[in-house]
Amino acid sequence: MPRKFDMEKFVDALRSITTESPVSREDLTRAANTLGMKYAPAAIVKDENRHTGERGMFLVPELDNDLVVVDDSDDDSDDDSDTVAASPVRSTAALIAKSGQTVPDHESLIPHKIGDYVPFGNFRPVQQIIRSQLFFPVFVTGLSGNGKTTMIDQVCARLKRELFRVSITIQTDEDDLLGGFRLVNGETVWQDGPVIQAMKRGGVLLLDEVDLASHKIMCLQPVLEGKGIYLKKIGERIDPAPGFTVLATANTKGLGNDDGQFVGTNVLNEAFLDRFPVTLEQDYPAASTEVKIITKRMTTLGKVNEHFAKTLVSWASTIRKAYREGASEYIVTTRRLLNIAEAYSIFDDKKKAISMSITRFPQETQDAWISAYDKLDDGMDDTDGKANGGFIPPKGSMASTAAKFKGTRITNREDLQSGNSYIIAVDYENRNIAKTAGARFDGDFWMIAGPLVPDELIEGGYIVADHR
Repeated sequence: MPRKFDMEKFVDALRSITTESPVSREDLTRAANTLGMKYAPAAIVKDENRHTGERGMFLVPELDNDLVVVDDSDDDSDDDSDTVAASPVRSTAALIAKSGQTVPDHESLIPHKIGDYVPFGNFRPVQQIIRSQLFFPVFVTGLSGNGKTTMIDQVCARLKRELFRVSITIQTDEDDLLGGFRLVNGETVWQDGPVIQAMKRGGVLLLDEVDLASHKIMCLQPVLEGKGIYLKKIGERIDPAPGFTVLATANTKGLGNDDGQFVGTNVLNEAFLDRFPVTLEQDYPAASTEVKIITKRMTTLGKVNEHFAKTLVSWASTIRKAYREGASEYIVTTRRLLNIAEAYSIFDDKKKAISMSITRFPQETQDAWISAYDKLDDGMDDTDGKANGGFIPPKGSMASTAAKFKGTRITNREDLQSGNSYIIAVDYENRNIAKTAGARFDGDFWMIAGPLVPDELIEGGYIVADHR
């Protein structure tokens, strides 16, 4: 009978090797060896919630049991609806600052874990900073929809740290941040703002979209120095409890934006920015990681299509490249890809999911993006190839179209070589002919292996030897 795995005993052994999470597979194996185990424990390496997105690295938050402040006995249950969210934004349990809103002392603001979340980018350094419990403000910048806020949310969820999230606007002022007098049951009473609440409870303060702020944000100068702050309205000094720190997210680096993409962002005071010791720049995830993000969300939604996920990521990468080169004014974010996956789970139609998710963009952009997707999607649409035995007749005169392709025309099947690939000489309008035959688009032409070439295409003169 196999022995029951003792996580507590294993973590104690692991602490003799490292006290930092994430942990490498090598260190997990070394710790396992000291307990007479041959391999790293499956309870860790096979738990997807412990995967960091970096090969061979695993999260072991049990190393930091001094941070555990609530019972987490249900966090690993797949049936816990609170830990599996359909959208990262909707999953946050953080505080959104509103006039008169105060968090009761007994209410926890530890965010819920997102069951299908995939760590990437700056997840690890942010985790290390927050785990340290040192006061160490961090400015996180990057284009929209690349997971900045969700990353901080999920770090706090895994470390069981309370997160006080304040959505900053140009209207945000001292009263919203530090607190003020409110009318409660006919009486005027003082209520702490989210900044003061975070300081008192040793929480993590998140200033979300901080580059939308006006000069009124300067009231936080003493807070960003890690010092106490004097509330002049009530004559009281508040000193931060151990563990309190500040993170800020922004689409810019606090220097404003001139191209109109991030309307409303402002140039932040240099003295304000200088109080952040480090700035982390968040990019979109690597393609392999982004595919994992999309497929895990599809799994949560109960509608998995790995080919669609891979095509979406390739499509987004193409558009992002065009954006960086100045060929596109707009960009496809990771958040938009997740939105498309959600729409696909509802409508069961890839093209409809994409179209509905990009309708807000100018028509010219929509057309270009749909065209880019079609060129990448080497799969067959649901209606493709259902008539004429799988062969779709071409539109217009294909003889003139085929003549545009250089190379040797193949007129007999005997001329085909099984080890070679051939060009299907069709224009974009007739791409379904190539797709139905099982061809793959290589960036220039639709290519097909010799044995797969249909007789109809040979007879029609559409097969050309590749002489590039």
